[in-house]
Amino acid sequence: MDITQCSVPNLAKSCFFIIVNLRVIENITTNYHDMENIATTKTQNFFRILLGLFMITAAMGHFTFQRIDFQAQVPNWVPMDKDLVVILSGIVELAIGLTLIFLTRYKTQIGIGLAVFYVLVFPGNIAQYLNGTDALGMNTDQARLIRLFFQPVLILWALWSTGAFEVLFRKR
Repeated sequence: MDITQCSVPNLAKSCFFIIVNLRVIENITTNYHDMENIATTKTQNFFRILLGLFMITAAMGHFTFQRIDFQAQVPNWVPMDKDLVVILSGIVELAIGLTLIFLTRYKTQIGIGLAVFYVLVFPGNIAQYLNGTDALGMNTDQARLIRLFFQPVLILWALWSTGAFEVLFRKR
């Protein structure tokens, strides 16, 4: 199905899904008023920018040459059109990537939001492994299993490179 053929109920479900997830992120970050000015090292900044570039590149894949592969990762139980899920997640990835690079004032909040995003898309990785779906160059069970272990690395990377660890785990 083409993105232009999405029904109004599916679009409404998608908007509701996005709003609920944005509220979750807002609730997490609201409790940390001093997150804006967390100092990070040059190494953290380098890896934050690298992660931002990775997210922008992934987003471009959602819109173009990897679109079908990303659709194959959307679990069948997701109650939305797979193409719409891929487009919406690509938009989120693009926004996060650009924000990581250019809106450094909010890097900590974005780091937490990105970690939450990685948790939210993890069921797609699990479904790809359990269903043996070939996509994104992963055409063996071993490759799909290794990818499952890489997701926590991405979560830690997002939290560390943005200074979010300092905010989330400092002594109160």
